[in-house]
Amino acid sequence: MYIHINMDLRNQNAEAGVGLFPLPCACQSLRRLTRLVTRIYDQELRNADIEVTQFGLLTALAALGEANQKTLSAGFAMDSTTLTRTLALLRRQGWISIKRGRDRRERVLRLTEAGKRQLVMAQPHWQEAERRLKKTLGERNWKHMRSTIFEVTAAAAEA
Repeated sequence: MYIHINMDLRNQNAEAGVGLFPLPCACQSLRRLTRLVTRIYDQELRNADIEVTQFGLLTALAALGEANQKTLSAGFAMDSTTLTRTLALLRRQGWISIKRGRDRRERVLRLTEAGKRQLVMAQPHWQEAERRLKKTLGERNWKHMRSTIFEVTAAAAEA
């Protein structure tokens, strides 16, 4: 099966400048983008012995106070298998605690003191990743990227 790819030359030239080639759909382009951006954050967060997904979950729990797995899964649009595996690692690290919820099946997650310390230790490294990406994009493009990501996320959730 042949798929015709119709992209303008500016995009092809911009992508080719860094060894990238045009991709045929939004899904593949976004997946490539998230791999590259994740690499930047993981490079920095490695200095605090934490990965970007773990940092995100700790940050969410810090903001929410406590949450069940369903809330975290929905908020991150993350499948429950991946979330369960990551939460198990956070628990083994001693960064989160789990207690029973309103019924026997529900588990409520919250940061431990060790998790709070880990988050504080990782924060400067996360800020450095943000700084690197923002510096490369420039202020105007940074703001545009953030609003576009929000719009595309909302549209994808609706689709």
